[in-house]
Amino acid sequence: MSKLPGVHPDLAKVVAEAQTQIPFRVTEGLRTLARQKELLAAGKTKTLNSRHLTGHAVDVVALVDGKVSWDFPHYQKIADAMKSVAATHNIPIVWGGDWPAFKDGVHFELDRKSYP
Repeated sequence: MSKLPGVHPDLAKVVAEAQTQIPFRVTEGLRTLARQKELLAAGKTKTLNSRHLTGHAVDVVALVDGKVSWDFPHYQKIADAMKSVAATHNIPIVWGGDWPAFKDGVHFELDRKSYP
């Protein structure tokens, strides 16, 4: 089942093309406020002002030999593919793994400056 309904078409395009380069799956795209509150209570997010609430973000999981991996180096490879595709299409994205305070390797979002 696709997790991309409701996700901004530019981000969906980047995800779909990056998936042809490296195996990963989208675990969450558009999110309800109720779901965001669940994740905040569980300590899995730091905000109620998430880009997921507007369809401007996705979370992914790495697939290694067909199995889920949470090892950060795999997310760096996904980020490299996502950033490369995004640059090709002039779609500015932000990777949570680049954030200084809270490394969120599974998270990708459209840049707020270009996609308010």
